[in-house]
Amino acid sequence: MGGGQIKDDRLSSVRLGLRLVFGYLLDDLNRGVDRGLGKGYNRSMEKRSFVSPSKGKLTLGEVIGEITAYLEEEPERQYRLIIGTDSHNSTKDHRADFVTAVVIHRIGRGGRYFWSKKKRANIVTLRDKIYTETLLSLDLAQKLVPKLQAYLKPGNGGYELEIHIDVGEIGPTREMIREVVGMVVGNGFKAKTKPDSYGASTVADRYT
Repeated sequence: MGGGQIKDDRLSSVRLGLRLVFGYLLDDLNRGVDRGLGKGYNRSMEKRSFVSPSKGKLTLGEVIGEITAYLEEEPERQYRLIIGTDSHNSTKDHRADFVTAVVIHRIGRGGRYFWSKKKRANIVTLRDKIYTETLLSLDLAQKLVPKLQAYLKPGNGGYELEIHIDVGEIGPTREMIREVVGMVVGNGFKAKTKPDSYGASTVADRYT
């Protein structure tokens, strides 16, 4: 067997492992298992509220409606739909505030954003924090995108979806980049890390 084949086999094994790990974690989310994310998490996703700087408190369905209207105002433009999560830990009780931001960016023409805050328990390590941020962003993307596609009229409102992760090559999160990027890419989404992950490191960070 050639060296190239060995490398490909190892790469395939790593990718399979990442998909399996993410699958188990997402199963726990959907069953509402308390792994730092809280019981009843999946049910609460549908009821969670978002905040718009211009519109105030909104449901997820209303956020999708706002994004749809914005895309269809100027359908000839290029858009990015960005989802990112940041958090702030309490060192006393291992609880953290997680803020997930949804940004619709009309490239070269500004954009709009919405955010939602949740408290989570059992956030002990930096890895707990980064994994939870990534999973929250992925879970929202998997719920938001199909509904958004159902709202959009055929031929209107095309966009590129990005998941922004608060990790970078400089600092302690550099050791987790390959893992969390693999989780995102393995689920069919484009991942962005620092310094390009402004959806997490700038927008979401503003409200933690």
